[in-house]
Amino acid sequence: MVNKIFRSNFFTSMLILLMSFGLIFGVLFSYFEAQMFAELESEAGYISYAVKKDGIDFIAGFNEKGKRITWVSGDGTVLADTKAVAKELENHADRKEISDALKNGKGTSSRYSDTLMQKTLYYAEKLDDGTILRVSTTQNSVVIILFGLLQPLIVIIVLALIISVFLSYRLSKAIIKPINELDLDNPAANETYKELTPLLKKMSAQKKTIDKQIKEAKQKQEEFKLITENMSEGLLVIDKESNLLSYNQAAVRLLEISDVTSGSVLAFNRSKGFRSVIEKALSGERAENDITHDENTYNLIANPVCENDKIIGAVIVIIDITESVKREQLRQEFTSNVSHELKTPLTSISGFAEMMKSGGTSDETVVDFSTSIYDEAQRLITLVSDIMKISELDEGVVPVEKENVDIYELSKDIVKRLAPVASKRNIALNVIGDTAYVHGAKKILDEMIYNLCDNAIKYNKENGTVDVIINQANNKTIVTVRDTGIGIPAPEQSRVFERFYRVDKSHSKLVGGTGLGLAIVKHGAAFHNAEVSLESTEGKGTSVTITFDQ
Repeated sequence: MVNKIFRSNFFTSMLILLMSFGLIFGVLFSYFEAQMFAELESEAGYISYAVKKDGIDFIAGFNEKGKRITWVSGDGTVLADTKAVAKELENHADRKEISDALKNGKGTSSRYSDTLMQKTLYYAEKLDDGTILRVSTTQNSVVIILFGLLQPLIVIIVLALIISVFLSYRLSKAIIKPINELDLDNPAANETYKELTPLLKKMSAQKKTIDKQIKEAKQKQEEFKLITENMSEGLLVIDKESNLLSYNQAAVRLLEISDVTSGSVLAFNRSKGFRSVIEKALSGERAENDITHDENTYNLIANPVCENDKIIGAVIVIIDITESVKREQLRQEFTSNVSHELKTPLTSISGFAEMMKSGGTSDETVVDFSTSIYDEAQRLITLVSDIMKISELDEGVVPVEKENVDIYELSKDIVKRLAPVASKRNIALNVIGDTAYVHGAKKILDEMIYNLCDNAIKYNKENGTVDVIINQANNKTIVTVRDTGIGIPAPEQSRVFERFYRVDKSHSKLVGGTGLGLAIVKHGAAFHNAEVSLESTEGKGTSVTITFDQ
């Protein structure tokens, strides 16, 4: 803007300068011409007096440089001339100054030479005898005058040019300075050119409107961010070219995105299912699919976003369904395991009963079959009982009231009940510690410790040891069941608390059990808000610890 104002000022000043030069020269030239006519008129008066006195002799003897006298008769015939022979001159009746003098007594005119380099001024006056006395003089034309003044004119123009540049620049800066110093954050408070006042008032009003809109937009953005960032579901917003426009941290976490500036959202996951959902959504269809990523399962729901019936992008919601998928798998495994566990004893019972039904079985054999049927029935009862216990613990509908239970005394009672079983394999049972209370359901606590001790005996070695250790520390009651048994392989340790899971199925058939013991321990701990941890070394033994908050 400064340059534009500078150019305008500069060209304006130069135009004014040139116009001033032209005007001054025109005025001065006209002024000097009028002065010369006045001088010619004055000289004509003196000369007419001399001509009246001396006649043609005065004209013949006139020798003033720069002046010319012509004496003309009333019919235009030249009677005498100081610069030429009168007889050789043509009739002057048609000359303007002569004709004007014949009519009005006086006449003037001016004529340029053929080269336009000189201009001749003529003054004619009618004498008393009817003749015309004409006095003329020559002067240089404007071209000659300007040419003669060329050098000083160039100097003047150059100086004027420099001064004009300097002043134009300073003036431009001075004009722009108040505009540059405007406080656009508060337009109404500026004191500047009054012509800018309406604009500043309008800017102030627009600024208030824009500030309000920005505030509302930021508030909505913060609300949107607050909502999306607190979502457990991932959210991706893309344009029609699949470029990422917006996202939340849940999406970054679920898809393990390392660089959100990579452009296309297809770079975040290259699986066929992910690409299929994106492509369908951008084609205008609602799409849904499940994808697996690092042992996790996600449900993708993509909806197209339209504007004026044109697809401009899509919104993708990512839901972590890993837990529900695992629960479904566990349910299926549980159903399968229950069916298998129930089928085995029922098959045995059915087989024994069928053989007894056919008759011809000796009394001794009937007794053996009845014993087997009884054992299998007891196994069914135990299995169903354990399943019901886990179901009750899962649903939190255990029909017992919590009380303060002395874990030390409870453990001693359990060890006493298991002593006959342990003595058959010469396994020593020890309860180490002192009185410690836990606020909980005694029946469930009994089953938890009983199952741990029962497993410790079953999977122990001959002449082994089982220790039940009770201690208190940091407002916590800690119960540890430690054995010197066969141990659990490291890859299997994370699964031993699953229902019906057995590390060594062949060995498990020998020791019996339903495979639900540690599952009951896990669910019982959850019922009491306790933590269960396991440490085991294959071939050396296992230690299971339950930590209760007092």
